[in-house]
Amino acid sequence: MTTLTTTITKTFSRTISKTITTAISETVSTKTPIGQAGTIALVALLASPLAWSHGSVTPQAVDIKDLERLGDEWREENPYRDHPQHDLAVDIGARAYNSNCAACHGLEAKSGGIAPDLRELENGPWGDEWFKELVTNGSERNGRVLMPRMSDYVSQEGLWAIRTWLETVSIETTGQ
Repeated sequence: MTTLTTTITKTFSRTISKTITTAISETVSTKTPIGQAGTIALVALLASPLAWSHGSVTPQAVDIKDLERLGDEWREENPYRDHPQHDLAVDIGARAYNSNCAACHGLEAKSGGIAPDLRELENGPWGDEWFKELVTNGSERNGRVLMPRMSDYVSQEGLWAIRTWLETVSIETTGQ
């Protein structure tokens, strides 16, 4: 799957590059009144799918080597919430979120409409229950995977670190 995704991405990038190059060449060679500003606007328009695309959503490894191990059995509540390693979990969670969640849930957990805005997730045990349910079971609708079971790819420690970070940017915490 990764090789296929890489091949498709490279092919798409080459196609966009050729399209941009052709558009610029044709614009310049026909001496149309579009001018330099128009050419820049055209390039920006043609390149915009690359800027707005999410790229690969293949789950990435999370470096948890300094976090206390939680064992094999899933905790019911976020163990890092009132833990001496809370700040470390926040740092690891921020990086892990950006690598594994931001493509669908948005940068800084601000959804762009693809998936829920995770800043709206309630802090505390109820939010933990919802979070655990989704990361361990994923989400499907009519046989279509909306969210994979992230626990198949990211450890319990990494996922609870993400949850710890999410609580620092939540609407409840920030008041926004």
